[in-house]
Amino acid sequence: MKSKKTFYEFFSGGGMARAGLGDSWQCLLANDISEKKAASYAINWGVDHLVVDDVYRLTAANLPGHADMAWGSFPCQDLSLAGAGAGLEGARSGAFWGFWKLIRSLNKQHRKPRVVVLENVYGALTSHDGKDFETIVRAVASEGYCIGAMVIDAIHFVPQSRPRLFIVGVDCALQLPTTATAAGPNPAWHPAALIKAYNRLSASDKLIWRWWNMPPPAARVQTLDDIIEPVPHGVDWHTPAETEHILQMMTPLNRRKILGAQMAGSLKVGAIYRRTREGVQRAEVRFDGVSGCLRTPSGGSSRQTIIVVEGSRIRTRLLSPREAARLMGLDDGYELPPRYNDAYHLAGDGVVVPVVRHLAQHLLAPIIDVQADAKLRHTHQKAA
Repeated sequence: MKSKKTFYEFFSGGGMARAGLGDSWQCLLANDISEKKAASYAINWGVDHLVVDDVYRLTAANLPGHADMAWGSFPCQDLSLAGAGAGLEGARSGAFWGFWKLIRSLNKQHRKPRVVVLENVYGALTSHDGKDFETIVRAVASEGYCIGAMVIDAIHFVPQSRPRLFIVGVDCALQLPTTATAAGPNPAWHPAALIKAYNRLSASDKLIWRWWNMPPPAARVQTLDDIIEPVPHGVDWHTPAETEHILQMMTPLNRRKILGAQMAGSLKVGAIYRRTREGVQRAEVRFDGVSGCLRTPSGGSSRQTIIVVEGSRIRTRLLSPREAARLMGLDDGYELPPRYNDAYHLAGDGVVVPVVRHLAQHLLAPIIDVQADAKLRHTHQKAA
């Protein structure tokens, strides 16, 4: 029986990376600066390996053992298209450097993780005209890692459109399974923006670049209709007047979508987005079974509104906390914070669980298992 693979989880939030990795992985340390998020982590995963502190305050002495992997979903706000453009120099996304300081310290102690995974928003590819991405690649490469990246959209796993960038570094001294890389980019994981970012890299960085490879996921089976709570918890239905106000904000095109849903003869769930068009705030609706990307609730516009149409009955309300958790791939046994904003913030800041599971199953675990198999063969040869 193979021993469990080990990992550190930085910027751990509610432990969604841990949920995706599953029982075959053992967490040696989880770290987040947020007391609220750490409280959710503790309730769901325990406190044995949880350290609540600023990543800059940690040292290698706080990190036990020699982990197979370090996972870092570092803050995205300064790299996001919706942010102020501070990039890696920003107070939030700049936390990457606190994380990387630890990896460098571990390397000096000959304890660097065999694999490093960085997860962030799609905008990290283009932040500061791509210079932030180049800086990350250079930093990872400087510690002896081969590096590659993939853009994975959660829409292939859950009914939420959520493209995210995953940068994977692997110790260049390690043997790679033949299935881990491809000769060139795969459109499934390497869109034009990533290829453009690769083309901007220096010649030396391109030498250690790897086009990571995974099989495509199975067809998604859930739609937005499937994750909706018939009796929502934590939110109330809008009043008829509030629903009518939302309908009045729709253009004729979007009102026709409502009519089409009424004629479907079954309950239809749609997602509503507020947009400013030519100086006028509009409500736009989609009934394709997919939610837009969850975001942290800095204001009312970032909270998603759903519309439920069943014949002549039309109701609207905010997405419930449990529905937000389901959109992130968390099962219903996951305990959420009692306050709406805290629960929504936890979900909106997280990584989608089935995405982590797919990445771990088809890339991360095979890379680590090859090393374990090679070590076992070497042990048997010496014994013989």
